[in-house]
Amino acid sequence: MQIQVKCSCGGEKCPEWAIIELQGVVEVQPWYEGRPLHNLQIGTLCRPSSQENYTLTIGYHELTGSKVMLKKPLVVLQKVKPIPPGTPNTSNSSSPQVELDVVGIIRHKILFKTRPKALISKPQPVVKERSSSVPN
Repeated sequence: MQIQVKCSCGGEKCPEWAIIELQGVVEVQPWYEGRPLHNLQIGTLCRPSSQENYTLTIGYHELTGSKVMLKKPLVVLQKVKPIPPGTPNTSNSSSPQVELDVVGIIRHKILFKTRPKALISKPQPVVKERSSSVPN
């Protein structure tokens, strides 16, 4: 089978992607089961401009991670369309050929290797007001 790969973004202009690596499991709430996960917002990823650390907040949990360079870059591909057999530049085999387009390049991963910190807010202390009235 022949697979054609095209890069329509122009080589070095491909968008940069990153992998997020977590230790553990991210589970969906029971009321969300069965729904499509496409475009589901899992949490908030932040990087203060003065630091190289990243924070990922998922619900009431905060993870701290760092950016790590991959040994070998990865390419993100998208299947464009099957090429019908018998068209020019394809072999005369009976199976349809596949064409892939380069969507992005992954050169880094953000590694969260520590346990999450629980974000539990403290309840506001109750301040009892003193009565300024003096009993007669």
